[in-house]
Amino acid sequence: MPDAQVLTVFIATVGVLLAIPGPGMLYILARGIDQGRLAALASVLGFQAGDAIYVIAAAFGLTALLFSSALAFSAIKYAGVAYLIYLGLTTLATPPISVAGTRVSSISIQRVFFQGAVVNMLNPKTGLFFIAFLPQFVDPDRGSASLQILVLGGVFMLVALLLEGSYALLSGIIGGLLCSNQSFLRRQRFVTRGIYLLLASVAAFSSLAAGIGV
Repeated sequence: MPDAQVLTVFIATVGVLLAIPGPGMLYILARGIDQGRLAALASVLGFQAGDAIYVIAAAFGLTALLFSSALAFSAIKYAGVAYLIYLGLTTLATPPISVAGTRVSSISIQRVFFQGAVVNMLNPKTGLFFIAFLPQFVDPDRGSASLQILVLGGVFMLVALLLEGSYALLSGIIGGLLCSNQSFLRRQRFVTRGIYLLLASVAAFSSLAAGIGV
């Protein structure tokens, strides 16, 4: 198990990294503005489900094995790009409905959760992050490296849940204010679609040598 000092440094580092808005935060904000607070929170939980799979894989060396292949990296990357494009196009085709100033989405919360998990799992930089970042805080003298990675991964997910959850709540508030604006409602689908396509473009131009980042 990592000692208290290592955990303190780890939590502080993770907090700084996650506080910087990135593609994941942009996705969560888009969900909240488009579909409301519950959808944004469901996306956050979906992201954590994807993180959990990568943490377990990293703990047992499976992630490193997968990303040792440039072909595997590219396959995951372009699958993620295709999925984001799909989300953008379906968002355009299925607009939310405004009823008395409240948005009603035709997409279930369970589906939003699933989509968040898939988006995160198909982001190869998430896997690279856990490969490169977590082992830096592992001390071979403190027992099983796999167990330490699992603990560190769990702490990472808890910090991410708190910070990303805050962004989700904020996006829900922003969306609630905007849903009373008829001009925004007419353009809402196009704004959300644009964000998904922007994320797809960013993912498409990422590379195996790009380093870590989520």
